[in-house]
Amino acid sequence: MRRPLRGLRARLFLAHLAVILIGAATLVLVALALAPGLIDFHLGVLLGRQPMAPLADGAMNPALRDAVQRSQNQALLVGAAGALVAGLIASALVTRQIVGPVQRLAAAARHLAAGHYAERVPPSDTTELDVLTHAFNDMAAALEAGEAHRLQLIGDVAHELRTPISTLEGYLAGLADGVVEPSEETWVLLREEAGRVRRLVEDLHALWRTEASPLHLDLTPLVPAALIASSVTRLGPDFVAKGLTLNVSLSAGLPRVWADRDRALQVLTNLLSNALRATAAPGEVEIIVVNEGTTVRFSLRDTGIGLAPEHLPLVFDRFYRVDTSRSRARGGSGVGLAIAKALVEAMGGRIWATSPGPGQGATFSFTLPVA
Repeated sequence: MRRPLRGLRARLFLAHLAVILIGAATLVLVALALAPGLIDFHLGVLLGRQPMAPLADGAMNPALRDAVQRSQNQALLVGAAGALVAGLIASALVTRQIVGPVQRLAAAARHLAAGHYAERVPPSDTTELDVLTHAFNDMAAALEAGEAHRLQLIGDVAHELRTPISTLEGYLAGLADGVVEPSEETWVLLREEAGRVRRLVEDLHALWRTEASPLHLDLTPLVPAALIASSVTRLGPDFVAKGLTLNVSLSAGLPRVWADRDRALQVLTNLLSNALRATAAPGEVEIIVVNEGTTVRFSLRDTGIGLAPEHLPLVFDRFYRVDTSRSRARGGSGVGLAIAKALVEAMGGRIWATSPGPGQGATFSFTLPVA
């Protein structure tokens, strides 16, 4: 951006310099018209004398002298007028090429500030201003996408809260009217629905914290095997209860990773919970950790529902679900993978998903830098 702006400054400088030079030329012409001896010089040439030779008194008719002087003055006036017109034309061209696009950009910026995020500016004929126009349009597109994402988030939150709240209201009204018996099954269902609301609120708060700037991280050298052991201890019983096999494969001589322990455990827990929901019994989930030189890669491979190619770039978006009904049945909030992505990137790593296709399982991997 700095180089195009330098080019724009140079163009403005040259345009102003041209106007100044034209004005200076006009002044020179006027000065020449008033200089003594100029007429004698030209008349001497006309009469066959050497340039600048003195003209004898009475060698020229006074009427002829006046006519020649008037003719020369008219020529000088025409030249001065031409120079003035040329300056005005140059100024108009500069105004059209620079001031006009700048005014359009200013008007578009005011519309953008008023919330019209679809506002765009047409390309400019000036190369330097065209760079500025493209930058403005990119900014407008980013703001438009952010606004659409915000509206989508509001709709998703409302949709996720509607189902458990409706269930709670229905059962509470039934209990109050005596239509629903206050059995153990009813109380379990009410607790589950209240738990869904609580988990969604907690996940949204966690997502807000991870995407807030700055995110506080306590980065320390950590042993990968210890992180895996802690996450398996937390969720191992859930895998056993569901009839799933959970295996761990660690490469020999793994270096320590530079990460926040609590955040790294949260990433592993979210990915393990996702694999637990996506895999049916008698399935298998394997945790694989390998050294890649400057980073350590953690991979969680499952034999679950898998992912179609079009879903792979979207699975880390907020509230994105490959199978909506399946995720709701298992209590997923739809923001766990988004939280994992934000945390991994905050710790200097990257995260991605791969899958052979639907019904063939999936692998979620992330890296952390070596300490």
